[in-house]
Amino acid sequence: MIYVSTGGYFSRSAIDTAFEYLANGIVNVELSGGAYSADVESELLKLKGRIDIQLHNYYPPPSTPFVFNLASENREIAEKSLLHARNAIRLSELCGRGIYGFHAGFRIDPDVDELGKSIGFRKLFDAKRAEKIFFDRVACLAAEAKQAGVSLLIENNVLTSRNLNIYKENPLLFTTPEQITNIMKMMPSNVGLLLDVAHLKVSSKTLGFDLLDGHERLRPWIRGYHLSDNDGSIDSNDVFTRQSWFWPCIIKGLNYYTIEVYKTSIAGLVQQRDLAAEMLAL
Repeated sequence: MIYVSTGGYFSRSAIDTAFEYLANGIVNVELSGGAYSADVESELLKLKGRIDIQLHNYYPPPSTPFVFNLASENREIAEKSLLHARNAIRLSELCGRGIYGFHAGFRIDPDVDELGKSIGFRKLFDAKRAEKIFFDRVACLAAEAKQAGVSLLIENNVLTSRNLNIYKENPLLFTTPEQITNIMKMMPSNVGLLLDVAHLKVSSKTLGFDLLDGHERLRPWIRGYHLSDNDGSIDSNDVFTRQSWFWPCIIKGLNYYTIEVYKTSIAGLVQQRDLAAEMLAL
């Protein structure tokens, strides 16, 4: 299944974007971010049966924005993050899609306007403690999700050289194959990896690990992909091409691939979807 993300349309609701996608022949949609909407459940029911829906990370967005972080040591942020995830699991079950994907945690609590940009310096949570907190919370959510028939997929974070230079160490979880592997080995069976190939490309350049080797090490846990490209310096959500690095190694036959390209028209997104379908069939 090849989905198209609504994440590039920040100023309107993901539901509105989904209906525009539908009018342009896009019938598999990953709802991600967008503007707050007060009646999400009824809106999802209007879409159900017309579009195959995949919920992702910060959807549905809350009325008061916050940074979703399942590794946070801040009690308020942790409670908000768990509540958000539980609601997304419930809505995933409602939509008939048994998968909910979300971003891995951070060793800091960034401000909302810092996401995707340079993160201002603040004291880091202890790395091992952050990993344990993240694991414990995901394992708890996984037990609840299993009862709803929902699997959880954790998306790898992206580390830029700029943020590494600010902190002098890695402030994020789930950026290196080693760290991802160590955590995934302990996860319940209904938890997998949502590999963002663009995130991995930037982290690879920042931290100096080999991309293809990194993908091979992560292969046993990959159950879905986010697809876009960049120059290796920032996660710019650019279009991918036939020459993009991931095609020779990508796992085919999964039921979760999402086009997460932001800098193109809806017609361009259709072209990206069709290119992905062609490359995945080869």
